[in-house]
Amino acid sequence: MIRVDHAGEFGATRIYAGQLAVLGKSSPAAHEIARMAAQEDRHLARFDRYIAERGVRPTALQPIWNVAGFALGAATALISEKAAMACTDAVETEIDKHYREQLEALGDHDPELAADITQFRAEELEHLDKAREHGAEEAPAYPLLTGMIRAGCRVAIELSKRI
Repeated sequence: MIRVDHAGEFGATRIYAGQLAVLGKSSPAAHEIARMAAQEDRHLARFDRYIAERGVRPTALQPIWNVAGFALGAATALISEKAAMACTDAVETEIDKHYREQLEALGDHDPELAADITQFRAEELEHLDKAREHGAEEAPAYPLLTGMIRAGCRVAIELSKRI
């Protein structure tokens, strides 16, 4: 769980970095994206500590997630601000499902990890809500765009569990 969550939070930081590199700081969505990125940085820092404290091996795919995350963020921002928000919508939809399944699997076995996942899940759902408030569903080809991103997230999750 820690390996895949670490990979996911790392990927999220890279997506937002790509979006901000394209959108800059003055676009209407940039402030919200920067706020979400700061929360993802905090999530990643927590999973960095879990990796170190518990001796968990990070995914060997991190160099790929570094490039792929940034590219996804930049590409969606190049399409439009609403497409960047649709990317957040898609990613957070999959992360909500992923975190919910992890919490069910954890039960009472690791209260510390469960508490962090619960808090991070709430913040990820807030990101989903903010993305929709900022027009995610109005993005060009929204169903196709989010469907492709969601499928990519599912693949990344499964690969990060194993590699």
